[in-house]
Amino acid sequence: MRVKIQKSAEDYLEAILMLNLRTGNVRSIDIARELGFSKPSVSVAMKNLRQDNYITVDGEGYITLTDTGMEVATKIYERHTVITKLLIKLGVDEKTAADDACRIEHVISNETFGAIKKAAKDIL
Repeated sequence: MRVKIQKSAEDYLEAILMLNLRTGNVRSIDIARELGFSKPSVSVAMKNLRQDNYITVDGEGYITLTDTGMEVATKIYERHTVITKLLIKLGVDEKTAADDACRIEHVISNETFGAIKKAAKDIL
C-alpha cells in the first residue's frame, strides 16, 4: 500500500514532469520560476522528494523523476489534463478550468476519476 503524499509534493512532481516534457532538463531554478516559489522553498522540497525517493539530482543539479516519482507525476498530470478539458467543454473558461482542475486532481478518488475519464471519452 502506497503512502499518500502531500498536495505540494504532487504539484512539484507534476511541474518536474511538465518542465521535462517542454525542455528536457529540469533544475530547481526552473521549478521556482514555473511555480512562482522562492528558491529556498524549492530547495527544501527537492531535498524531501529526494529523501522520499521521488527524484534524483545529479552533480550538476539536474532533476530526474524516479519510477515512483514518474508514476505519481503522470497520474496527477493525467487528472489535471482530463478534468481541465472536461470543464472547458462544459463551458468553464480556460483559466478557471485549469485552476479548479489543479484543486480537484489532488482530492478525487481513483474510482471517481475513472468514472469521469470513461464519461469524458464520449464528451471530449
